[in-house]
Amino acid sequence: MTAFNGFTDSESFTPVPDSFFHELLTGIDNLAELKVTLYLLWRITHMENQFRCLCRSEIAEDGSFMSGISAEELDSGLEKAVSRGSLLRVETPEGGFYFLNSPRGRANAEAMSKGDWRASARPASAPPGESPNIFKLYEQNIGPLAPLLADALKAAEAEYPPEWIKEAMEEAVRRNKRNWKYVEAILRGWKEGGRNEGKNGQDADKDSERYSKSAFSEYIEHE
Repeated sequence: MTAFNGFTDSESFTPVPDSFFHELLTGIDNLAELKVTLYLLWRITHMENQFRCLCRSEIAEDGSFMSGISAEELDSGLEKAVSRGSLLRVETPEGGFYFLNSPRGRANAEAMSKGDWRASARPASAPPGESPNIFKLYEQNIGPLAPLLADALKAAEAEYPPEWIKEAMEEAVRRNKRNWKYVEAILRGWKEGGRNEGKNGQDADKDSERYSKSAFSEYIEHE
């Protein structure tokens, strides 16, 4: 058995409905069914497209998952989950597709059953990779995180798209301006005036002076 090093603050988390613990967990006595149910909860929850489902081949192509379950166990687990009602399956000429038995999943399954939506129009789905949150990005690009900056970083994560934050930090690194006020200045400049790459550095240099007197300036100046 490989030892597990523990969960971290820098990883993403998958929400699991309380009914899984109240109803499903107490009734599932088959390991394959448990693995398959949790796997589809993870994969489908992290999908960004409107129609969220998986076909068997997409599951089977995930080598990491399949290293712990055989093809026969996969099929058995899917059958048991569908029989229990935690998953829904719709058979089409393109194959069988699995949905979570959730409000969105039921609506998607019904749309596919009626022919209102074709599986061929669905974007290809791959297992979600580890997506570093703003704290991990900060430590990777800027340096050790000062405790009182945590709230400022959380506020930025809620206000700006993840790709903006990542690119703003990379811009700060390129300009050897490894401090949060500079990253924040870039983000505010993009929000207020658009992402004009030719002005990013100049605007950030000017704006960073404005933010240096914030409640976090004591920590920002010493980063």
